[in-house]
Amino acid sequence: MGKIIKVAGPLVIAEGMREANMFDVVKVSEKNLIGEIIEMHGDKASIQVYEETAGLGPGEDVVSTGMPLSVELGPGLIGSIFDGIQRPLAEIMKISGTNLERGVSVPSLSREKKWHFNPSVKVGDNVVSGDEIGYVDETAIVRHKIMVPDKISGTITEISEGDFTVSETVYKIKTSKGEKEFTLMQSWPVRVGRPYKRKLSPDIPLVTGQRVIDTLFPIAKGGVASVPGPFGSGKTVVQHQLAKWAAADIIVYIGCGERGNEMTDVLNEFPELKDPRTGNSLMERTVLIANTSDMPVAAREASIYTGITIAEYFRDMGYTVALMADSTSRWAEALREMSGRLEEMPGEEGYPAYLGSRLAQFYERAGRVVVSGSEEIEGALSVIGAVSPPGGDISEPVSQATLRIVKVFWGLDASLAYKRHFPAINWLTSYSLYADSLAKWFGDNVNADWNTLRGKLLALLQEEAELEEIVKLVGMDALSAPDRLTLEAARSIREDYLHQNAFHETDTYTSLNKQFLLMSLILEFYDKSNEYLKKGASVEKIVAMPVRERIGRFKYTKEENIETEYQKIIGELKADLEVALNETEE
Repeated sequence: MGKIIKVAGPLVIAEGMREANMFDVVKVSEKNLIGEIIEMHGDKASIQVYEETAGLGPGEDVVSTGMPLSVELGPGLIGSIFDGIQRPLAEIMKISGTNLERGVSVPSLSREKKWHFNPSVKVGDNVVSGDEIGYVDETAIVRHKIMVPDKISGTITEISEGDFTVSETVYKIKTSKGEKEFTLMQSWPVRVGRPYKRKLSPDIPLVTGQRVIDTLFPIAKGGVASVPGPFGSGKTVVQHQLAKWAAADIIVYIGCGERGNEMTDVLNEFPELKDPRTGNSLMERTVLIANTSDMPVAAREASIYTGITIAEYFRDMGYTVALMADSTSRWAEALREMSGRLEEMPGEEGYPAYLGSRLAQFYERAGRVVVSGSEEIEGALSVIGAVSPPGGDISEPVSQATLRIVKVFWGLDASLAYKRHFPAINWLTSYSLYADSLAKWFGDNVNADWNTLRGKLLALLQEEAELEEIVKLVGMDALSAPDRLTLEAARSIREDYLHQNAFHETDTYTSLNKQFLLMSLILEFYDKSNEYLKKGASVEKIVAMPVRERIGRFKYTKEENIETEYQKIIGELKADLEVALNETEE
């Protein structure tokens, strides 16, 4: 036990803490505010307090729990809404009403609710850490596997099927240190990554159904991506789309320091959204961590670690998990605030010098891995972090530090958003370093020509940007017919392919096969039109062909009709080109 000697916002300094350790959780004052030791000097501890410190003063008690900041992992996570330090907000509301009171202590997982446990092993079986002991059907679509905790191995001496709370003994294991009892729940320190056997190369894409992402800037399963963009450019909608449509079994959504109304949108929308694969509510495979900008700033840092630890837990079950962090800029602001309070030497723009390494520690926990256990089971954790640079200026430190770590950059552009082009991902500034390692998968699983067509799309868009500069200087009439055709084809790529309506029943998701056929149609129009230009057809007649409307509307074709519609449009294209040539000759 120690005594407070200084209070500076979320930072509390206490003396007499010689017995405590770094990163121990402490209870501050008689109000039992939760804090974490982030620095030790002799018997003085600097404590980051995760609740409002107004009214605290020197002389009040500080008690160390002797345990690091940890999360409870077990049935009851899915569909829950937690704050940054894994307190269940719905339960807290029953106690304190709509305003979050200080010092409220509620278990993260309900101690009353019973879960039906189905064993997968029997008495006498040998197990090692990571092995599945049994499972609980947590929701209609999530089978929650109960796993042997880390560093535990031995022989099952007792296990039975039945209904248990998360705190009741469910099975016993005879280990080298004697018999131990285990429950449905385990605890894990948030700042320590969960173990796995080995990491795998990122050569399988995380299919999202968003054309600009899957085709031009794909992300791998277990990959990391950054979505920087100014206010109003659609960061949150992009993350909602990925949460709904990405080929992930579990979604962990962290609202880190976001505005209260944005988190309210998430809390209202997610239960209403239908999971496209099952027809059930999207919340039946989602964990939400709500940490709004009016909550204590220090809790933002914890929210990121809480979220990724929960995500790693589901990855260890063999699931594909997608984590959305919205936004890491607010988290960096919390680091800057604490660094300033600790009177550390500031780095660029006042951020701490260790900003880059902290971001790297977070993103490094993503990956496609072979999980712990006696069987070879794959799990994947993909991390998509939104960045909110002030004024949309990505030269600021958080954006730059993030870009040095992540391999996918989806740069949102305010000018595209103002033109109502969504998703407003700028195709000239965005990139994906996974594209080469994923090329083989797309070639084998979609079409051998996928990568060729993708290259042509990017080349046409690049060419359009160069031609636009000429048009601004000398006007459209100065361009040759082939150049005008290039501009038309690029316009078709932008308006028909890259523009995607998140709220349209059919256009909201595009399968990889449909993406390939739409790419083929646009490039077929370009290639065939070039041939007919050489035969003497006028560019005006080609541009005005009725088939172009059919190509543009192909994205609204239902999945079951795409092959027949594709063949019809190809036939129509040839017929229209012949008409254009004949009319020119007349």
